This record gives sequence, C-alpha cells and structure tokens, in this order.
Amino acid sequence: MRRIQAGSALSAFGLGFTVPYLYVYVAQVRDLGATTAGVVLATFAMAALIALPFTGRAIDRRGPLPVLVAASLLASVGALSIGLADNVTTVVLSAALLGAGTAVIQPALATMLVWCSDAASRTRAFAMQFFLQNLGLGLGGLIGGQLVDKSRPDSFLLLFGIESVMFLVLAGIALTVRIPRPTPLTGAPVDPAAKAKGGMRALLGHKAMVQLSVLGFVLFFACYGQFESGLAAYGTEAAGIEPSTLGSALAANTAVIVIAQFVVLKFVEQRKRSRVIAAVGLVWAVAWVIAGYAGLGTNSQTMATAAFITTYALFGLGEAMLSPTVAPLVADLAPESMVGQYNSAFALVKQLALALGPAVGGPMGAALHGPYIVTFVLFSLGISVLAVRLGRELTPVQNQPSLAVKSRVVAQHKAAEPVEVAA
Repeated sequence: MRRIQAGSALSAFGLGFTVPYLYVYVAQVRDLGATTAGVVLATFAMAALIALPFTGRAIDRRGPLPVLVAASLLASVGALSIGLADNVTTVVLSAALLGAGTAVIQPALATMLVWCSDAASRTRAFAMQFFLQNLGLGLGGLIGGQLVDKSRPDSFLLLFGIESVMFLVLAGIALTVRIPRPTPLTGAPVDPAAKAKGGMRALLGHKAMVQLSVLGFVLFFACYGQFESGLAAYGTEAAGIEPSTLGSALAANTAVIVIAQFVVLKFVEQRKRSRVIAAVGLVWAVAWVIAGYAGLGTNSQTMATAAFITTYALFGLGEAMLSPTVAPLVADLAPESMVGQYNSAFALVKQLALALGPAVGGPMGAALHGPYIVTFVLFSLGISVLAVRLGRELTPVQNQPSLAVKSRVVAQHKAAEPVEVAA
C-alpha cells in the first residue's frame, strides 16, 4: 500500500509540473497558436474518453499491475514527446498518448488500492491517495512555476522530461509490488445474475451503481468542471477579480484539502456515506451563494476577493469529505470480478463531466452571471437529494463500513469469553 501511494503521489507531482503550463507552451513557446493549443487540450480529454471504456475489462482480465505499467510507459512517452514536439501533428499525437496514459493510470491505481485494503482500511486508503495527489500536484505546480521561462523552450523540455521520469518511477515502483487478491466487503451482496452477464450490461443493471454514476457526474460537473473555466470567468468578469487572485484561490483550495483531510476523515468514518455526500451538496450550495455575493458589484474589491477565495476554500472542504467516501463506495459496490470495470466506468463519468463542465460553465460564467450562480446552487442542492436517494439503495455496511469493523470486533470478543461448564 505504501509503495502504491508513493508512486501515485510522484506521478501527480509530475503532472503538476506541466498541466498548468500546457496551453502557454503550445500557443506561445512553440508559437503554434491558440487554436492549436485548444485542439491539444481537447485531444488530451478525448483520448481519455476513448481509452477508458476498454480499461476496466483489461484490468479485470489481466490484473491492475500490467495495465498500470503499460499506461505509465505510454504516459512517459507522451510527456517526453510533447517536450520535443515542434509542429501541430507531433504535439497533438503526443497529447493523445499522454491523455490516454494518465486516464488509464487512475482506475488501475484505484483497483490496486482496493486489492490491498479491506473494509477497515479502504476509506483511509483513498483519503490518503487524494491527500498525496493534491500535495503532489500543488508542489509540482509550485516548483514548475519557478523553473519555467517562456523565453527559453529548453525550460519546458526540462519540465516535460521530469514528468516523463516520474511516470517511469511509477512503473518501476509498481513492478516491485506483490498484490493480494481483493477482500470483499462484508455485507456487500453479489448478484449472480449480474455477474453472469458481465460487462456493461451487469453495471447498467446495478441500480445503486447507476445512481452513484449520475451523482458522480453532477458532483464533478458542478465543482471540478468549473474551477478553471466558469468560476474563473465569473470571478474576473462579474466580481472583478484579478487573474493573480485565481492562483491564490486555488492555493486556498489545496491548503484546505491538505489541512482538513484527516480531521474530516475521523468525522466521515463513523457516519453514513450518503449523509456525508448530502452534506457536501449543502456546503457547495453555500460556496456558490458566497460566489454570488462576490459578484454583486456593491462590495469593495477586498470583500469580493475574500468571498471568492472563501468559495474555493469551501469547495476544498467538500472535496476532503468526498475523497474517503465516493471512490471506496464504487469499489464496495463492485462484484469481486468487476472491480476494474466499475472503477473505469466511474472514471469515464468523471471525464465526461470534466469535458462538459467547462463547455457549459465557461460561457455562462462570463456572460450570464446571475443565472450561472442560480444554476449551480441548484446543482449543489441536487447533489444532496441524489445522495439521500442513493442511501436507500445501499446495504447498511455499504453505506457505513465501520459497522462491519465493529461487528467483527464484537464477534472476536464474544468468542474469547470463557464458557462455564456445569459440574
């Protein structure tokens, strides 16, 4: 588990080096223009959408380890190729390799975490992964920003080279891991009919998983899909936020995640997952209301800036509550033979939300300020409603895994009690 978490953090560190600067690199450093840069970013996302439907079955048939190694090597080649690319064709093809590789890495890592955990440790394992990945992304972006120089293309080659090496390190660490078979969640029923069907038919026939996927789409669409598009456009256009303040807001988001993650974890572990997700919807609704306050135009610039940064901080609090909740639930809903397919399907839902979120939110945030805030307040409240409905489809242990841990402790305690024998 420690090796997997270390490799995951290092790959996030490598991504943090390059992702914030990809647009600038293509459009300005390589002088390929804004249109080409947009195509590259779209290719990055589309490659993930194409690769993910095939990933789950490969993980379940071959195991997550070879899939992770292959994806890491693919991403390493893609990263290095982008650093060397000097024309439209090579940079687009390189972005496709990098996008496909990084997309496949996530469900493979998630499946490895499932295989190395049980009901007692799974929630904490996914919380730790989220914490380390955010820390890695933040540190990578911070250090990368000190190394990058638009006047020196070689500085970007250094960044992409470091990213390429980090993916190779991930592959190397993964090859040293010996993974046990997964431990099924106590109380999680496996539908024999669904298991016999296999593939997407089984997944689509699983009502709780379908509801979780719909909920996941709304979660990612209403939060992550707005960070660098709609919400950023709203902040600069409606609230008059300086572009440099966006960096401070993202830093506040990361800081809250890093500081609050394990404090929140203690709260989350003893509560029903559906209620935790419902609480996230309420927290995010408050965040959107505060963003609306920042854009009223009647506040001082200082108040607007403080409100905008608070919005990002509240999003971070919600993210810290979700990380030990949603990803482990996907794993606990999956039949043992389909963990990879469930993780990949949920990753696909996330990628779709991240692709559509900016497309819808960007224009709204820039031009339709009032409707934009109202729309996403309603989306956030919808998260709470969907979470409550999902809770009705879950078994008690799926909704609150700590019940399984407690029941085993009680059983062991009773088994240890002496038995009186009549003379």
